[in-house]
This record gives sequence, C-alpha cells and structure tokens, in this order.
Amino acid sequence: MEGDASPVYRCIECNEESTELYRDYRHGILKITICIHWKLCIFCLLCEAYTRWLQLPGSGKNPDPEDIIRYAKEWDFYRMFGIAALEQSAFFAGIFVALSVARPKTLQSRTNVVLLLKALLLSSYGKLLLIPAVIWEHDYTPLCLKLITIFVLTSNTQAIRVTLNVSRKLSFVFIVCGLVMESALCYIQRTGWSI
Repeated sequence: MEGDASPVYRCIECNEESTELYRDYRHGILKITICIHWKLCIFCLLCEAYTRWLQLPGSGKNPDPEDIIRYAKEWDFYRMFGIAALEQSAFFAGIFVALSVARPKTLQSRTNVVLLLKALLLSSYGKLLLIPAVIWEHDYTPLCLKLITIFVLTSNTQAIRVTLNVSRKLSFVFIVCGLVMESALCYIQRTGWSI
C-alpha cells in the first residue's frame, strides 16, 4: 500500500481488514489470523448431528460394506445435521427476540448484532468436547453430554453478559428465551412436522 509502513490485508471470508497475516509467538508456533467463527459453527453442528445420529436405533457400525442400511443411516445423519442447524438457529433467534424486547436500541447497530452473533458462535466451542465423549464412549456418556450442554450454555451466558455489558440475570433470561424457542421447535417437530 502507498504511504503505509505496514500493509493492510483483507480476510477472504468476511472482508475485514487485518494488519497481519500471522503472528509468530515462538520459533515455529504461528497463529494464522483468519476468520474461524463460521467454520467453528459448522464443526459444532457436525459434532451435535453425529451425537444425535449415534442415538438413533441401529446406527452402530456394521462391518458389511454392501449393507444398504448403512446408506440409509448416512441420510439420517444429514437429516440430523439439518435438525441441529434449525434448532441452533431457533436458539439464536430466541435470544435476539428477547434482546429486541428488553434492549431494542442494542439491535439498531449492525455492529452490535454481528458482534453478539460472533460471540455466541465462538462461545459454543464447548460442543467440541463431544468428540472425546464419543471417542471414549463409556457408561457415563449421557452424563458427559449433559455436562457439555451446561458448559456451552454457561459460556453463551457469559458471552452475552460481556458483549452487551448486561447483568448475569438478564443474560440468563436471554439464554432461557433461546432455549424456549429451541424447545418449541423440537415440540413442533415431534408432534407432526417431519423433516
């Protein structure tokens, strides 16, 4: 760039400007400065879909590669991915609806909306703990999955509290509203809306 001592780069995913492509913390230990929030969101959804798929009857491994049921179960996985994406969207929608009622001025700025959405996506990183829980499957796996859910919801509450500078009680209310919206979608799905 002309006149600038340091060049300005742009992210190919979000088009945000950055003054560095990477940061060298120690010899050979680099942090690449790129957008990861959408990739993290997709990866978390894949983890959740896989957990749901494992809970389906007959989703265990079958050694026969010609088994037609294996392909049917693969489509069940894609269906679970879609359901997980819809439920996560409903959860976020519930938070934003509650926010629009409690603090409407906050949503008037696009920057605040984007910042909160990024914070919620990044605070859902705890869903990656599903990977070791599934790999090391044992008798306590259902308990582990519930603890992971509590951890993620606590992280989401903290992300709302810090991003919006609100009280713990109000951020908890926003999370509860998100859970109510997600539960409503689950109820509708179970009572006749087939995906």
